[in-house]
Order: sequence, then structure tokens, then C-alpha cells
Amino acid sequence: MGPANSQKGDDNEQRTGALAQYIEQRALACAACQTQCDACFEHCAELLVEGDKDRAKSMQTCVDCAECCKLAATQSARQSPFAAAACECCAKCCCAMACGRFPDDKHMSACAKACREGAKACREMIKHGMR
Repeated sequence: MGPANSQKGDDNEQRTGALAQYIEQRALACAACQTQCDACFEHCAELLVEGDKDRAKSMQTCVDCAECCKLAATQSARQSPFAAAACECCAKCCCAMACGRFPDDKHMSACAKACREGAKACREMIKHGMR
């Protein structure tokens, strides 16, 4: 392989590495969202048991969002051909609005923040042609 071919190979490796890093960062945002949603689900369940009926809708939204984010993180990390569909689901079922209704609750606020970031990461992957 001559110097020109060697340079092309290096450029391809750099692009591939940059893409893998880009996808990994977004997959981690989805995984962080899933973790926060699962924790928020537990938090809402505890409050619901204590009689706070306002958390019932957030609790359901959190558990559904966690499942979608988990799928998006896994499929994106694998660079699955179904990753775009999983990311679209994750972005659509984001529970940030439901959790954002409780700004004085640190668990709910943390979940809303992680969900906004996860949904943004998913929209970016879709926009940039994630398969």
C-alpha cells in the first residue's frame, strides 16, 4: 500500500472512530435518562403509597420513558438498523414535561433534565442519519 492509500485508510479510521464516539456519547445520554426514569418511577411509587395521587401519571410516564430510552441506548450502541426507530420512540415519549411539573422535587427535576438531554441526543442521531 502506497502513502496515498495509507492516508485514506487513516482518514477512514478517524471518521469511523469519530462516528463511534459520537454515537457512544448519545447512547450514554439515553442510558442516563433510563436510569433517572427508573429511579424517578420508584420515587413516585413511594409518594403514591403515601397518598400523593398527583404522581400517578408521572410514575407511568417515567416507566414507559425508561423502557424506550433503554432500547434507544442499546440499539444505538450496537449501531442497529433499528436504532433510528428506537430513538424516535425515546424522543416522543420523553417524560420531561410530566416530571417538570414538580420543580421543587429534586428527583423529578433530575429526571426531567436527563430526559431532555436523552431526547435531544435521540433527535440529533436521527437528524444525522443514524440508521
